[in-house]
Amino acid sequence: MAIQLPFSHLSQWQQIAFSAALLERMIPNYKVFSEHADFGEFSVLRNQLALIWQWLDKNNRCKINYDAQINKLEPQIPDPEGFDFFGVFPAIDATMATMSLLQAMQDKEVQGAEIVSRLSENSVTYYVELMIADQRDPDDDNDITTKEIEQHPLMEWEFDTQNELYYALKDFPENKETCIKIKAMVLEEGLSNLGIEIT
Repeated sequence: MAIQLPFSHLSQWQQIAFSAALLERMIPNYKVFSEHADFGEFSVLRNQLALIWQWLDKNNRCKINYDAQINKLEPQIPDPEGFDFFGVFPAIDATMATMSLLQAMQDKEVQGAEIVSRLSENSVTYYVELMIADQRDPDDDNDITTKEIEQHPLMEWEFDTQNELYYALKDFPENKETCIKIKAMVLEEGLSNLGIEIT
């Protein structure tokens, strides 16, 4: 069921822009978790994503101390054993996606876009599975099918967003205007990839 986009056809810049745009839809889930669990500093993820967007502006490119940023990020990763509610998992996905992107920016061998794509999709898949299970008759012990998950509106939206983003980046120039366009594209609904309102 995994989204499989041919990221090798994108330049490093395009892959980083793709990942940054997906992170705009993922990190609000971390904010909700952080506020609910009283854990972590959302501002660390927000500031790191702002740095990444600035790095993507070739005319005003900033230097990033990757080791320092990764050291700041590591304490923000929650331990799933420490929390007994679903929100911890999309929070982990958001931090791991940010970590993977920072690593990919310094090492072209790291498949950053592929990892971020998969983590975003995983967050949605798991959430959709929980929602489908919650809506079922308690006596229904049949397994949830791949088709049920794929046809859920949130899952369809995730597939559509990733595809739209990928093909837009293939056609757009590598500049600040493209960053503004793709960021607006993914934030148009004002919702995270789980349908949570972005505040």
